[in-house]
Amino acid sequence: MIKNKTEQAKQITKKSKDLRKWYQDVILKAELADYAPVKGCMVIRPYGYALWEKIQAFLDTLIKAHGVQNAYFPLFIPESFLNREKEHVAGFAPQTAIVTEAGGEKLKEKLVIRPTSETVMYEMYKKWVRSWRDLPIMINQWNNVVRWEKRTYLFLRTSEFLWQEGHCAHATYEESLETVMWALQTYKKVYNELLSLYGIAGVKSESEKFAGAAKTFSFEILMPDGRALQGGTSHDLGQNFSRAFHWTVQNKDRRNLYPWQNSWGLSTRSIGGLVMAGGDDNGLVLPPQIAPIQVIIIPIFKTESQDKVLGFAEKVKESLQNFHVEVDLREGETAGFKFNKWELKGVPLRVEIGEQEIKAGAATLVRRDNFVKEKVNLAELSSRVHKILEIMQKEIFERHQKFTEEHTHLIDSYLEFQDIMKKERGFLRAFWCEKSECEDKIKEETRATARCLELDAKEETGKCIYCGKDAKHRWLFAQAY
Repeated sequence: MIKNKTEQAKQITKKSKDLRKWYQDVILKAELADYAPVKGCMVIRPYGYALWEKIQAFLDTLIKAHGVQNAYFPLFIPESFLNREKEHVAGFAPQTAIVTEAGGEKLKEKLVIRPTSETVMYEMYKKWVRSWRDLPIMINQWNNVVRWEKRTYLFLRTSEFLWQEGHCAHATYEESLETVMWALQTYKKVYNELLSLYGIAGVKSESEKFAGAAKTFSFEILMPDGRALQGGTSHDLGQNFSRAFHWTVQNKDRRNLYPWQNSWGLSTRSIGGLVMAGGDDNGLVLPPQIAPIQVIIIPIFKTESQDKVLGFAEKVKESLQNFHVEVDLREGETAGFKFNKWELKGVPLRVEIGEQEIKAGAATLVRRDNFVKEKVNLAELSSRVHKILEIMQKEIFERHQKFTEEHTHLIDSYLEFQDIMKKERGFLRAFWCEKSECEDKIKEETRATARCLELDAKEETGKCIYCGKDAKHRWLFAQAY
């Protein structure tokens, strides 16, 4: 039985004991999201949506700076559109949700609830773009998509999720590939600089690439249980969709040209990665740059000193107006309960204000990531808070980078490969002949997939980890979400 509110705030499973249960507890009790009445879907609560707004603001600025414009396209896609690109429809067929009746009548053509927007957007591009002068066309949209999942996991895998999807078309392959790589590096920037998550960028294998793409590039992030999370993808579509849609433009020589296309997306899955990688047994640990509340002020007082303490707390808040700061004035909660509540929510810095702080003209600061305490004079408070938050952002990233590097293994024996996948898991760099038969067998026997071939991977001489035939690259393998 929960005896008091302080104990109630601690009722989450320890991360070190059961990661999956801890993850679920934290998301629910930190009020990031909740299960929706529709199976496989979730409700993103205000605190969780505030994280998504931070990601949107950061990424949207970078997208617009690259010359990409925002627009919106319909949720419903005629089924015939998907059928135009065979690989595309085959890839998404098991996950599509289809509308067959509307307005009380059977539809003449079924409508697919968008799993992605390539087909509906490119139909419009074909209508709008007729000449090389109209290229490039570069459009992004912030929207929801539906991919009907059998096994769901809050934020990481749900039947409906939020994302951005950029879609560009260019007159040359070189221009299109440049955009593909720009998008990949932009996602890396989001994860590194905003979410303080380290990861590895590379090209996907043929079996792991996006349905309908010529090549897919991804940013892979290692989670605490040794599994990989695909953080974002950028796709070189070649001319596959322009040919499927019979879309040509007239080039400078008045000849018909099939535009070169690309698409790229990052979703609310990023929040799942943030939660899982950065939290601890007490709950969330949010990097300051993405935290909706960077500083929480906790007034500690007896009845007779209430007015004095609250007055000083407001003075402290005013001195920190350059940060996202709040004062917890909620009644009926002990200071201990409030400490645990905001630790659970991952607020980077706690400021404690009591009679001792008033006498000293100072505030007590407590870091969320390591619980280090220090007392700072009011005159120096703003500059010190700025410095602490800057250090925290950097150190959270460095901890995740160190974790990833310590759990990345160079493997030359399939027995060792199997053994690691049975135990601690992690990223495994291993030679692979790039034949799908070996990839399929590795997945069947170890549940590991080829996550990517790293962008800076050097060509080497080696033997395939599975079949022993010649191989020229070490691929990054891992079990994945």
